[in-house]
Amino acid sequence: MYVAQLLQVKAFFISRHYITTISAIISFVFVLTKCIDKEKEIKTTTVKRISFEQFAGSAKCATCHKEIFENHIHTGHYLTSQLATEKTIKGTFKAGKNKFYYNPDLIVAMEKRDSGFYQVVYYKGLERKALKFDIIIGSGTRGQTFTYSDDNVLFQLPVSYYTFANQWAKSPGFPAKVQIDRPITSRCLECHTTFAQTISAPDNKLEQFYRTHIIFGVDCEKCHGPAARHVEFQLQNPQEKKGKYIINPSNFSRQQKLDLCALCHGGRLEKTRPSFTFEAGDNLSEYFELDTLSSSAINLGNVDAHGNQYGLLKASKCFRMSKDLTCNTCHDTHENERGKLALFSQRCMICHKNEHTNFNSMNNVSVSSVKENCIDCHMPAKPSNAIVVFSSGADIPTAALFRSHFISIYADETKKFITTFNKK
Repeated sequence: MYVAQLLQVKAFFISRHYITTISAIISFVFVLTKCIDKEKEIKTTTVKRISFEQFAGSAKCATCHKEIFENHIHTGHYLTSQLATEKTIKGTFKAGKNKFYYNPDLIVAMEKRDSGFYQVVYYKGLERKALKFDIIIGSGTRGQTFTYSDDNVLFQLPVSYYTFANQWAKSPGFPAKVQIDRPITSRCLECHTTFAQTISAPDNKLEQFYRTHIIFGVDCEKCHGPAARHVEFQLQNPQEKKGKYIINPSNFSRQQKLDLCALCHGGRLEKTRPSFTFEAGDNLSEYFELDTLSSSAINLGNVDAHGNQYGLLKASKCFRMSKDLTCNTCHDTHENERGKLALFSQRCMICHKNEHTNFNSMNNVSVSSVKENCIDCHMPAKPSNAIVVFSSGADIPTAALFRSHFISIYADETKKFITTFNKK
């Protein structure tokens, strides 16, 4: 009897100790899980802070990289934003060629005045508003649009210049009336500048910018990262040949290289973190909801060639069959190579050698001719749905042409190429 009672007591304490131990383990796991979740929360909510002071400016880069710098300043990337001056504005201010007519009563005239260049709104011959040209957006290859500033907020001017049509016309997407309240956002500037520092709160609908803290153009530091520390170190240590405190995209993985270009050539990206926090080498999907393209839309030609070039390239057979094809396979971002079809075609030959059997079935078109221009057949220029010109009083627009980055066989374009060749 006594022994049985002792055994019961012992069992009770063992059971109690067991329950206590299990409870402690469960509590520990619960606390650990909460800590891990908290760590995840911190990681996802922590925002990188990039400031204007971290940048050196490309002029400093020229100290050691003179040839690269002098080539780069002629590229569309470098010229994609700049201050508006008589030299940089491409459209004319000459009488007779400086006006856009919304209707006979409503006119916007481009005028040079003592204090600068203006878009002046006239209604029935009376001046109603004069807006000063501030910043140019666009390299001018196909056109330029412009901003004016009001209390550090940037707004798009109602009239743009279209190089391909050689005329002034209402800005892309604007209504058939004078609109002067379309704000320029940090997301706009993220693709047209290297850096622009905001002075407004993150939730402000109208973002304000430090005008003196904008680095115009897509410059060296857009792809190599803020370089002030790098420049300081290299100048103090000229014997050091390996670049310190600088990003080298040539060391990136394939996806890192693609993400760097897709930041601005990836279509409509919805940002999930503040603008200018993505840096070269980052994972784009951690900063944006990506723009995906459906194969049916591509095959039906319903995708704007000016939009998601990355998505179009990614859907191409050339891309899918390659392990290392990126934008940089064809494009040297340090050089202005626009229009050099033979040069781009030579890069096609890296994969498509002379012995490629398709070269022998081109209706007597020689292999050498194909090598000089693969582009017009397989990446034809297509009209943009977004960059179009409505001439004064016109109902039918004229569209800018952009190379499709969906590399494929375009039967109609191939026929044009063969017909042109056979006429020579």
